[in-house]
This record gives sequence, C-alpha cells and structure tokens, in this order.
Amino acid sequence: MSAPDPPGGPPLAFITGASSGIGQALAARFHAAGWRLALVARRDAEVRRWAQSIDLREPVLQVYAADVRDVAQITAAGRACIAQQGLPQVVIANAGISTGIDSARFEDLDVLRATLETNNLGMAATFQPFIEPMLQRRQGTLVGIASVAGIRGLPGHAAYCASKAAAIAYCESLRGECRAAGVQVVTLLPGYVDTPMTRGNRYAMPFLMPAQRFADVAFRTIVAGRSYQVIPWQMGVVAKLLRLLPNAWFDRLLAGRPRKARRGARA
Repeated sequence: MSAPDPPGGPPLAFITGASSGIGQALAARFHAAGWRLALVARRDAEVRRWAQSIDLREPVLQVYAADVRDVAQITAAGRACIAQQGLPQVVIANAGISTGIDSARFEDLDVLRATLETNNLGMAATFQPFIEPMLQRRQGTLVGIASVAGIRGLPGHAAYCASKAAAIAYCESLRGECRAAGVQVVTLLPGYVDTPMTRGNRYAMPFLMPAQRFADVAFRTIVAGRSYQVIPWQMGVVAKLLRLLPNAWFDRLLAGRPRKARRGARA
C-alpha cells in the first residue's frame, strides 16, 4: 500500500533520527513501498553505511546531516530537501532521546533541557520548513512520534514523559491549524519497541515489539491518514486504564518500580 505517485515520480518521505531504531525501520518500510527518502541524522555516516548495505542510493535517497536541537541546521536540511528533491508528501519528526533524571539533582536540569530541546523544539523545527508549502499545495502529512509515556508521568522519567506529553499536545494544536487546508497531522504513540533506546531499560516492557513490526503498522496508519494511533493497540488499552486510575492507586502501582537510568549511570 502506498500513496499515488505525484507528477514528478514516486512520493517522498522526510524522516529524522534515521540512523537507527524506529527511524531506520520507518525508512526501510517506506523504501519497500516504493517511496523516495530524505533521511536526516546527526550521525549521517551511519545512515550512509546502512543505505549502502541495502544498495539504497541516489536518486532514491538523499542524506542530510543535522542535529534537531540546532534550529538553523534542521530547518536548513528541510529547505535543502525541498530544493533538491521537492516537497515531501510525508514528514516524520522521529528524532528523540530518553534519559532518566532525578529532579532533586542540579545536574539533571541539563538533561531535562536537552530532552525538551530534542523532543519538542526539534519536532517543531523539523516541521517548520514544510508547513507553509504544504498549506499552499493543500496536501501533505506531518507525523509526530510521541509515546505512551506522554499519557501519565513515570517516576524517574520526568523529562521524557513531559516531552512526550508536550509532543502530543503540540501535534493536536498543529492539526487544528492545518486541517482546513487539507494537511494532515498524525500523532503516533509507540509503546515499547525493541531499539537501542529501550535495550538498557531496567524494568519489564509489556508488549515489546520489533522495530520492523512497529514501522509496518505506522506506515499503514500514516497512509490511511489516521490522526492518532497507539502502537501496539494493547498499550493503548493499558494507557487508557492507567489514565483512569485515581492518583493514589497509580502511585501505589508504581511504588518500587525500577527507574530509567540517569545519564552516566549503568543500566
């Protein structure tokens, strides 16, 4: 299943955080469906090595080096994509980080700052170059990768949970801004996906799924234009139940649960 080819050829997907994990799996899934790719990462050499390993090259692929925390870099990458490959049909703001924090520690404020800059400012800056051209074209899809961790706050995970709650709200606001012009905004909430980011977790990860399986479901969701999707669906049920729990019950449920490792701590 794929979108119809635009007049200039196969459709184009712009994906950040493409050097590993969910971003790389999404790139592989869109490529398998016949899409062209604009892939962005700080570690662009990793993207190029992966692309070479599957014989993926120009004109199907362009790689852009950018850190989404650097607004000048990531917006320049977006403008370069438009100039070199054309306006994408789909833009996926996937780049993100996850590190545990202890809110009592002064040094962890830097981790909070970095998390919000990457997961929130980075998402907005990723979308920015494409919004006005998509509105003028009256077609396009902006995809924000949030998380079920944005539905309720987890002890020791305040930076990540706060950033993903903000990502959900940001995408909802953006959807309202773009809707009248026919531009879609899709919010994806992964549960536990087997990636380098999750492999160091010190706690149980129910319904853990391979990144390739996540990408397959995400691709179908994006092409279908659904505005909000928890993947896998079982985590959506769990998240809704947790949201309904009274605070006292929720706090009791999480008491003693292992926490996400802080920066520099061993997993």
